[in-house]
Amino acid sequence: MTFPVVGVVGGGQLARMMAPAAVALGFELHVLAETPDVCAVPVVAHAPVGDYRDLEVLRRFAAGVDVLTFDHEHVPAEHLRALMADGVNVQPCPDALLHAQDKLVMRAAIERLGLPNPRWSAAASVADVVAFGGQHGWPVVLKMPRGGYDGKGVRVLDDASAAAAAADWFTAMNPLLVEAKVDFSRELSALVARTPNGESRAWPVVQSIQVDSVCDEVIAPAPSLPAEVAAAAEAAALQIAADLGVTGVMAVELFETPGIGRGFLVNELAMRPHNSGHWTMDGCVTGQFEQHLRAVLNLPLGATAALADIVVMKNILGGANPDLFSAYPLALSAQPQAKVHVYGKGVRPGRKVGHVNVLSTPTDDVSTVRGRATEVAALIRDGMVSGADSFQADAFQADKEQLR
Repeated sequence: MTFPVVGVVGGGQLARMMAPAAVALGFELHVLAETPDVCAVPVVAHAPVGDYRDLEVLRRFAAGVDVLTFDHEHVPAEHLRALMADGVNVQPCPDALLHAQDKLVMRAAIERLGLPNPRWSAAASVADVVAFGGQHGWPVVLKMPRGGYDGKGVRVLDDASAAAAAADWFTAMNPLLVEAKVDFSRELSALVARTPNGESRAWPVVQSIQVDSVCDEVIAPAPSLPAEVAAAAEAAALQIAADLGVTGVMAVELFETPGIGRGFLVNELAMRPHNSGHWTMDGCVTGQFEQHLRAVLNLPLGATAALADIVVMKNILGGANPDLFSAYPLALSAQPQAKVHVYGKGVRPGRKVGHVNVLSTPTDDVSTVRGRATEVAALIRDGMVSGADSFQADAFQADKEQLR
């Protein structure tokens, strides 16, 4: 029997984390790497280097795969359409992927589906932004529709003078997206997967905690989220996936807005495995990377039930310790139940270099599980638990003694 070859465009950490799932299922994973030193290259047997913006490079890479999928959303849609015309199995297809590539297209689709959007508009000039602010109130959020991530390509404008100072953005990209700044209580994420034949499954809705516009921590399920809000958010994500023809994993990032509408507003879409889903690798029957491979190959999807009442994912960001492995003896002995995933990337301040997953025991509360994950991430990042991260210290020190 011949097992399929899955091609992934992009050699980042998401492609790297697809590799163990592919190996377990017997699939062969090929990666189109941006450079020889991107982090997926050491873990896959076939990782040619090439520019994903070059159609001929994409054609050569796609010639040897059964399905083509993505580590990121930046491949030009016209190239993907050309590949499909060549007979390449592209998942998700460019018409769906466009909604993750272009925030203006996404906002229009969410509005068409009758799902809760922030107030928004396309803006072709500073005058348009000022008019929007005058109508809906300041501050407003100005976004580049394409290419932004982790807070890049986003400006919060407090007044008309701040809008005028952003005039250079209109020469870089036009039109831009302007939104009313949302007064939200926290950020949520609804993660789903869908196959080409329409089977779909959802994971529990989670809370995503951002620090400096970068995902720092995920708590699953979102603590104290009303059941009706969780159900509505899951239903919205499944509706989006079905209506847009999404295949593979999709994350719907949400603002929780208690007492307003359905209790949330849609923020952004990502059509690939997502940072808010890393907890599923150890915390669910089927993790997002295995599920993504199943989905794009149109295989039956795996169960998404959580394996514990509480699961916490804590990102490891680059910090004071340049040699992450040197901290392993201390970090792994501090919390033996923690699962550590490191991406093989060079350390620089604030860069995502790994994450830690911790599952609760029957007697744990959320603070205890967060404390354990935070301790391990801090030890790897800095070689010690910093004061800023040592909340609930007494609780998780006691837990350590009990577990020993």
